[in-house]
Amino acid sequence: MERRAAVRDTYDRIASHFASTREYAWPEVETFVGESVDESDGVGLDLGCGNCRHAELLAGAGLEPVVGLDVSRGLLETGRERAADREFDVALCQGDAATLPIADGCVDVAVYVATLHHLPTADARRASLDELARVLAPEGRALVSAWSTAHDRFDETEGFDTTIEWTLPGGETVDRFYHIYAPDEFERDLAASDLDVLEWELSSGNCYAEVTPAER
Repeated sequence: MERRAAVRDTYDRIASHFASTREYAWPEVETFVGESVDESDGVGLDLGCGNCRHAELLAGAGLEPVVGLDVSRGLLETGRERAADREFDVALCQGDAATLPIADGCVDVAVYVATLHHLPTADARRASLDELARVLAPEGRALVSAWSTAHDRFDETEGFDTTIEWTLPGGETVDRFYHIYAPDEFERDLAASDLDVLEWELSSGNCYAEVTPAER
């Protein structure tokens, strides 16, 4: 629990500057949302929402309500500001990705990108995948991503834990925890979870999987 609190405190500390560098939705998320939202209703979830750039995409596709969940209160505040500035609706919630405060089977489309790799234990990462399966509707879909060893900056072939510095204005650095997934490790965690994988790919050094709940 202390390690997870440290991750939260890190992002509270860098929230404003971090959010300012995350202006646009990822192309992979845009493609997924465009292909997954075929009706202008249903519940959307941006899990690890940060400044809500992907919650904005879900809301723009017609999903309602859209929930933005993040462990960092500071990042949620940047999401609140973005929603007010850009006039989209999002229900913000502070919570842990491994113990979601969301009812079973109620989410139609979820985006869970660049967050799984910040959970500091293997048990927490696996629990978060099962939690995602729990909250998805039977026909719901989610996009899950994690940074991987396939990225050019890494020489390792096995998954590993590391910290990567974030430099604040003025030069102060803050360490951020990452678990860098090996692609086959990412596949194994998904296979061991309560999710079924519909599609899987490597893109820009990230593992991506489109998933749906396994039959209960």
